Amino acid sequence: MPDFTAEKKCLQPAIIYCTSLNKLVSSPFFPVLLAFSCYFIFSVPFALLNVVGERAPIFEYKIQKQCCPTIGMMLRTLGTTVYNHLVFVLLAVLISNVVMPVPPLPAVAPTVWELISGTLGVLLIFDTQYFFWHLVHHKNPHLYRWVHAIQHDYISLFSWSTQHLSALELMTVGLWSNPILLKCHPLAIWTLSVFCIWMSVEDHIGYNLPYSPGPLVPFGLLGGAMAHDIHHQKPSSNFAPFFSHWGRLFGTAVTVIPTKKTDRF
Repeated sequence: MPDFTAEKKCLQPAIIYCTSLNKLVSSPFFPVLLAFSCYFIFSVPFALLNVVGERAPIFEYKIQKQCCPTIGMMLRTLGTTVYNHLVFVLLAVLISNVVMPVPPLPAVAPTVWELISGTLGVLLIFDTQYFFWHLVHHKNPHLYRWVHAIQHDYISLFSWSTQHLSALELMTVGLWSNPILLKCHPLAIWTLSVFCIWMSVEDHIGYNLPYSPGPLVPFGLLGGAMAHDIHHQKPSSNFAPFFSHWGRLFGTAVTVIPTKKTDRF
């Protein structure tokens, strides 16, 4: 039997539970199922709030109160997400599974530090890579038109617009988040997936909520919904998906929301 440390024992019940679901978690489609399920679960409450509109209990925190998405807009963006996953993501999973099959689930859990450091490390690398990828696509009109423009169909954001991407952008961005290169434990990879999906949805909800994780990170290093909403109103700013340090270094960070904007709904 493996000699678990105290830290590993803390997370070992999670590994035991995952082992009981071995057929599910060992499937190459499990990461896609996990990501899409989290995206759907995280997005639904805010979609319902958008349907309620001004009667929503958190409407006072809406960033652009004059713009509310219609049901047709929400169905369109959800349809784009489903189509991209069914046609492109599943095909990519099948191809990658032939090249690099899913390894067996380790019998030993990671330590809490390994879980946190692995998640944070991949998150920071992804944030860096996406910042420069995003910046280049806004500077190059051809890349912007053929790859990234669909993300800017809406100036006022809502939860379903999180995955309103072209297939090229979806597949390209997927390359920037590869925790296997850092030899992360599967438990860290799944934790990272859930955390990234939540942060991505939270960036697009269009509400500057007082209990969002942004204020918990010191020095305003986590952008959050306000920062990304500003990017859609002023596309030359706030290119990083989560953090603000690269924007500050390159002079593209904007923290004050512009007033009187016209939506392209």
